[in-house]
Amino acid sequence: MHDFMTTREVADYLRIKERRVYELVRQRAIPCTRVTGKWLFPRTLVEVWLAESTGEAGRAEDAPAAPPVVAGSHDPLLDWAVRESGCGLALLPGGSLDGLKRFAEGQALVAGLHLYDAESETFNVAAVQATLPTAGLVLIEWAWRNQGLVLPAGNPKGIQSLKDLAAAPVPVARRQEAAGSQLLLAQLLEREGLTPGDLAFTPETARSETDLGLAILEGRAEAGFAVEAVARTLKLHFLPLMRERYDLLLSRRDFFEAPVQALLAFARTEGFERRAEQMGGYDVSGLGRVILNGA
Repeated sequence: MHDFMTTREVADYLRIKERRVYELVRQRAIPCTRVTGKWLFPRTLVEVWLAESTGEAGRAEDAPAAPPVVAGSHDPLLDWAVRESGCGLALLPGGSLDGLKRFAEGQALVAGLHLYDAESETFNVAAVQATLPTAGLVLIEWAWRNQGLVLPAGNPKGIQSLKDLAAAPVPVARRQEAAGSQLLLAQLLEREGLTPGDLAFTPETARSETDLGLAILEGRAEAGFAVEAVARTLKLHFLPLMRERYDLLLSRRDFFEAPVQALLAFARTEGFERRAEQMGGYDVSGLGRVILNGA
């Protein structure tokens, strides 16, 4: 069973006609993403959406408290801040889509997201609105980050674009299918008239940004798609391809609780700003800005 279903597969799963699936896509009423010219449907999020639609699940403000866990996409700066702030939150990185699923199921207090919607050219809002009832939810800006190709120090193969990467070809570290980075890479490849199949992905899967950087540092891969901070920390070469926004999704109730407030208070200190600058590739000037406030 694949993590992503095609239009035909989701129609069979829901026992509806494909025409109805396309109507749901046009209405932004079902979790989906457009990759390499076709619509794909994250299986776990479709299951959550179906449960929400039949009234079997929800994230109302009076729902039981979720465990103090930050699920979703791995971010090196957030990883450091959670540990240094003493906020009491635990990290459970598994990719943006996995974070949305765990949040929807009440398994996480916060979900870290960087999901790009190519149609609206925006981040995270479309994915949240297509997956969850937004009443009582807030989406908070964490940082803007530089995403791109991480390459061996000195860039010995002289790679300057995704087309160069496909033409080389070199072993490329892959992220899990639920990772926002893997989805964004597929979307950027589509812009260049390429598909993920044009790259020589390694068999192993890097479960975090740091794991991907280490795969390149240790010679198990010669390229990968990750944030600039990973390349700078490991002294690897970085080729920027896109600037993206990383947000935190949580309930409005939990926003005012001690763990989240402790993390955000720490993120307003001079020490945090220095660390973001040292890591590189971050813009934290808008940290804490409310992107979405569900009525």
